[in-house]
Amino acid sequence: MRFRRKIYHRGSSYETTIPKPLLFFIDPSKKYDAVFEYDPERNRWYIVIEESIKEQEGKEK
Repeated sequence: MRFRRKIYHRGSSYETTIPKPLLFFIDPSKKYDAVFEYDPERNRWYIVIEESIKEQEGKEK
């Protein structure tokens, strides 16, 4: 199972699904997505932070 959520700035904080300390490495001038992946063998969820697909497409032009 895998799904993607946008990370966006809301007032003085970010979307509440991801604790802000986990986002210390992101560049605030770029847009990112959080990809949630479930590993059924280990019964664990993983969060992968990726640069937004739309942001990447804009760089290619």
